[in-house]
Amino acid sequence: MTEEPYRWLEAIGNRREYISEQMKGATPVFAVSRPEGILMLGVGIGHSKVFEVYDRHGFAALGHPVDIEKLRQAAIEAAHVEGFNRSSKDVTLRRLISFALSTTLKSSFEQIFSPPFIVEAIFTELGETPAQDSLVRLHYDGHHHYETSGVLIAAADRKVEAEASAWLRDKLKPEDSLARVAGLCLALWQAMVDGRTLGEFRVPDSLPTTVSGKTVETALIDRRLPGPVQYRPLEIK
Repeated sequence: MTEEPYRWLEAIGNRREYISEQMKGATPVFAVSRPEGILMLGVGIGHSKVFEVYDRHGFAALGHPVDIEKLRQAAIEAAHVEGFNRSSKDVTLRRLISFALSTTLKSSFEQIFSPPFIVEAIFTELGETPAQDSLVRLHYDGHHHYETSGVLIAAADRKVEAEASAWLRDKLKPEDSLARVAGLCLALWQAMVDGRTLGEFRVPDSLPTTVSGKTVETALIDRRLPGPVQYRPLEIK
């Protein structure tokens, strides 16, 4: 009996290693709070990485497409139940994360005889001003944190993720257009995929708008739109 806790801890460690191995090659997603709204961006091949959740809420993720879809459906269902039981204005990211999504991922991760979610995610909620926007980084094991800097990146490697976030925060300027912000994200995405040292990475003279052979997804949760639905796909030129 005394060995059981140790076996469980060993199994949890094995699950972390398994997920880490499965996430190799997954490419990052971005969320940036701007005066116009929250810009979300991802790059993929054949599978979406950026989604609407509910009115002023967005979701971006990397990982196994099936698990991304399962998490998306869980988020949509939780948001609509909350909206039905209360009101659309009462659907908050804090409640969705704390009472639904985080607990779902934690339970899945700790049930060692069932498959875990292979997913790393960003959830966003539009506020009346950039200072009131909510950006949440949600991990496969249910751990999460709220980012107050207005820049959030989800990547498979947490060290690279932190370095990339710091780089992007340093390069962004208040007057930057959405096109420039998206271009910086794409340049950074390419540098991360190529494994470049971000401490020495410089902003290219010409910012990209496309990535060869891949689909660039951009969306804006638009602060300027009237009405309750403020999420819209965005074409960057």
